Amino acid sequence: MALVKYGGGIVQMSGSIAGNVHARNRYGNYVRARTKPTNPNTALQVAIRASIAFLSNRWSQTVSDAERIAWNLYGASVAMKNKLGETVYLSGYNHYIRSNAIRKMCGHTIIDAGPVVFEIPEADPTYACTASEATQQISNAFDITADWSTEDGAYIYFFQGQPQNPQRNFFAGPWRQFGWTAGIDPGGALSPEPSAVKFAITELQRQWTYARISRADGRLSEAFRADCFCEA
Repeated sequence: MALVKYGGGIVQMSGSIAGNVHARNRYGNYVRARTKPTNPNTALQVAIRASIAFLSNRWSQTVSDAERIAWNLYGASVAMKNKLGETVYLSGYNHYIRSNAIRKMCGHTIIDAGPVVFEIPEADPTYACTASEATQQISNAFDITADWSTEDGAYIYFFQGQPQNPQRNFFAGPWRQFGWTAGIDPGGALSPEPSAVKFAITELQRQWTYARISRADGRLSEAFRADCFCEA
């Protein structure tokens, strides 16, 4: 991997060109050789592909013209960030797939009607996790006073990263969805939420997790992260 300092008109690059992958992490820009990943065709990969195919077909065959217009208006009104940190606007189709893919995978209600609130849900700055080797569980703590917590049809979804050595300070994947909590009206969701791990964990390993909030109208937040050291 080579570190890169751009100049001469090039400020930032992301993606593959002529066998090289240009990217950026917390230490700056870098270039590495492009490798073609294998396709193990695991059960999880098959399930995810099937979900995307299902939603794509549903968008064209089931979602009404009025609902597609509403999703397109939502997409045109909600600013997102691309890999270069630039402001972009996704299509209504992109947001429909983005918002509903996790719902489909978890067996939750798919939202066909486009949102009428033009902003993604806020991240939870209090989100934290603890991990236990003895129970092989990760507990996810979150703000029970957040709006989604008392909203029927809203969820917070949790994702576990592959455990790492304790000296590791950066992690970018792989991830597995391993738990969720539903909003409850009245009363609110209960925190913390313990979930069985997808990757086995051992004492002192460093564990990363992230979460996303899905509101009842289908709006999906950006990912927000937490990490901890696994306890005995």
